Amino acid sequence: MNDSSVARPAAVHVGATFRERSVAVAAIAALYAAEVDSVPRFPAEAFAAAKAQRLLGILVPPHLGGDGAAVREVADVCYRLGQACSSAAMIYAMHQVKVACLVRHGRGSEAIERLLRRLCGEQLLLASSTTEGQGGGNVRSSEAAVERRDGKIHLDRRASVISYGALADGIVTTARRAADADSSDQVLVAFLKEDYTLTRLQGWNTLGMRGTCSEGYTLKATGSPGQVLPEPYETIHARTMVPCAHLFWGSVWAGIAAGATARAQAFVRHAARHAGGQAPPGAPQLTHALLKLRTLRGVLADSLRSYESRMDDPKALGALDFQSQITLTKVEVSELAVATVLTAMRACGLSGYRCDSEFSVERQLRDVLSSPLMINNDRILASLAGTSLMAPVPTSLSD
Repeated sequence: MNDSSVARPAAVHVGATFRERSVAVAAIAALYAAEVDSVPRFPAEAFAAAKAQRLLGILVPPHLGGDGAAVREVADVCYRLGQACSSAAMIYAMHQVKVACLVRHGRGSEAIERLLRRLCGEQLLLASSTTEGQGGGNVRSSEAAVERRDGKIHLDRRASVISYGALADGIVTTARRAADADSSDQVLVAFLKEDYTLTRLQGWNTLGMRGTCSEGYTLKATGSPGQVLPEPYETIHARTMVPCAHLFWGSVWAGIAAGATARAQAFVRHAARHAGGQAPPGAPQLTHALLKLRTLRGVLADSLRSYESRMDDPKALGALDFQSQITLTKVEVSELAVATVLTAMRACGLSGYRCDSEFSVERQLRDVLSSPLMINNDRILASLAGTSLMAPVPTSLSD
């Protein structure tokens, strides 16, 4: 693609709402989504636009240079980007999960607040490293430990996945607190690009979400002790990491489902114009897709309200009912998103199944199929099995 054909991201105008800014980014992301998927490659144009619209630091409080956005406002950006480019949306969601952890658990740390100011000023993109070695998706266990010597911290970590790691401006990673700590005694550490080197271990050739570039690396980092967040990872995990991951990722998957449903609606309208007054064959499936999407959005909205009402109350966040709800949100939303996209494809018939049709939903289907596998739903349900045995079964609608 030559330079003259590349869409230029518009700079943010004073007073623009998050909606206006995210619409501008989504328009750019949509232009390059097919290429990002087919090459595959990092959605560079979408993130040039996101930086121009200053969307990377919106969660950061104003006194540190950000917008002080609410969790629901970030989720809405994820949803809108999900309709345009799944990979760009998921990268944005993963970045914001890390920002949320730094904002909520780095308070009072000069090093972390300095990093957040720089993030807002330079619109830095943060990657996440929480999986490693043989542990795979068990993010509550770390093999590599933070080592302290000569007034510095050092980390040598064999990460099975660091999404967009080579393209990020920094990495936020879990690690054991010290060499003699248990695998579950973890900390969260923030490194910027000048602090580490990456050596590629494995590639990323997958069915969908191809533009996330989720390759494996050996991460070797050196930094200052202040780059370790002051609160234990156990606290960060329960109060911020899990809720924000499930809500932001879920918003991406819901956006993918909405994009597929919009294509199904366009197809049925197109078919109706040529059906001589008869309802097109895909019309009933479109109705099903719209109903599934409404349910999906309702689950997300309910969980967003629940989290925002509790997020500053540690006791409420730690309550069994909330932890179960926010964890099961991931399972529910991912399964509903897959079902919605499949139903949208049935509404489109062969036009939705084809890869070369204007009504194709094959890319959306490939991308959304990743959702039950990101922190595998079976692992989540197995971990909640004991809780399910103890939970009372409601005996009335008001329970």
